[in-house]
Amino acid sequence: MGLIKKIDSYLLKTFLGLLAMTFMICIFILLMQFVWMHVKDLVGKGVEVNVLAEFFIYAVASVVPLALPLAILLASLMSFGNLGEKTELTAMKAAGISLFRIMRPLTIALFFICSGAFLFSNYVLPVSQVKLWALIFSLRQKSPELEIPQGEFYDGIDGYNIYVRHKNPQIGMLYDMMIYDYTEGFQNATVMVADSGQIFFTEDNKYLLLRLYSGESFENLNKNQKRATHTERNIPYRRESFVQKQLLIDFDTELNRYDEDVLSDQHVSKNVGELLESIDSVQVLAHERSAEQSAVLVENRYFGRERESGRNVESDAQAAPDFKSYELDSLLASLTPEERYRAASASLERAKSQRDQIDYNALMLNDYQRYIRRHEIELHRKFTLAFACLVFFFIGAPLGAITRKGGLGMPVVISVVMFIVYYIIDNTGYKMAREALWPCWAGMWLSSFVLLPIGVFLTYKAATDSALFNPDAWVKILGKLKRKSYKLWIQLNKRFATSKKVSL
Repeated sequence: MGLIKKIDSYLLKTFLGLLAMTFMICIFILLMQFVWMHVKDLVGKGVEVNVLAEFFIYAVASVVPLALPLAILLASLMSFGNLGEKTELTAMKAAGISLFRIMRPLTIALFFICSGAFLFSNYVLPVSQVKLWALIFSLRQKSPELEIPQGEFYDGIDGYNIYVRHKNPQIGMLYDMMIYDYTEGFQNATVMVADSGQIFFTEDNKYLLLRLYSGESFENLNKNQKRATHTERNIPYRRESFVQKQLLIDFDTELNRYDEDVLSDQHVSKNVGELLESIDSVQVLAHERSAEQSAVLVENRYFGRERESGRNVESDAQAAPDFKSYELDSLLASLTPEERYRAASASLERAKSQRDQIDYNALMLNDYQRYIRRHEIELHRKFTLAFACLVFFFIGAPLGAITRKGGLGMPVVISVVMFIVYYIIDNTGYKMAREALWPCWAGMWLSSFVLLPIGVFLTYKAATDSALFNPDAWVKILGKLKRKSYKLWIQLNKRFATSKKVSL
């Protein structure tokens, strides 16, 4: 019994250590991919260190649902691969310990990991998603950092183009400057040239003060050439020489935080309870809208009489006049042309109004269904993360036991291939559910339904000591097939030669 406990402790330490390492590696790789996707929101904005750290913290939380299953797959592969490569797994089986008993402590540990993954996706991830996207929207609205290059035009300030031939960063001077002011349009641009200049920010960091020395400005006076007189057209611009000139430019460098309350009603910002509550409330609204649509159709005008709301439809139908007892053509002919025109116009207007009401109700019902579908997708996603961790463990552990290859070579290759397959299947199911081509539960659980039988099959093969991925076993199988095919070929040749002799 003591030996079993030592083995369990050894397996737990090995697996959890590898899991921590692989999880950090996966987090780093996926985080770099995420940052690369949003690099344009960060570069050139003069983002402070604390804001940048906040962005990375929220980004790490957002990539955990992808990193954790991949890390579990890689860690289980490496753990059991190392055991098989060092013949430790063989020694355990020789001592009478089955594969399922060896996997028991890791399965129990994985149960707690899956529970933690569910709690993370239910409580932590919604909050981090709201804060992350609020921060991204805030960064997108932030003005770019003022960094004017030398020898090229800078267009980072809205409505201006600035050229600087030379800079002296030690004293903050800019030399041989040219400024194009097209805030009133390219046709009405003001051009300024100066020997030197300086750029300052106001104390509130909302305005840019541009101070120019020893220069000239050229301003278009004919901003509306069509209304200009002949005399005005002879004076198309004004030239001004100055010793010192100042420009005050709107340039807010502060990070204006996006209101997080705007994102609070999004499906990604809710836990399981909030998702269920939102689905139920919108389903009630959809039911009321559908009932309203039916009431509009029922409570319409029939035979020139307005139905009263709340009346029995069957009794109204029984009380309605019988068409067979009337000659509609004669009734229409008895009306005057003006009355026929009014009746046709009224009927047409009622039909158009009815059609508009039906179209509006259909649009609202589609919006409700889309809202419900997105919330149902997010609801299933809360559980698929935890279940994916379990499935990947029962794929990685038996694969490691079968291949008996430790290290980072073979396990990394197998993990990447399996994760790519999982990602493609999961993304396909998500798109099918989002487009309402499949039920939400079928689309979101598609990857689990596909990979679970693979895990069961691999676990069975590993428990029965199958040589599924053993190269030597495949060499033997191919050798047997080669020998059998060679014997078959010889027999066919003999039969062919015998039949040829008989025919002669």
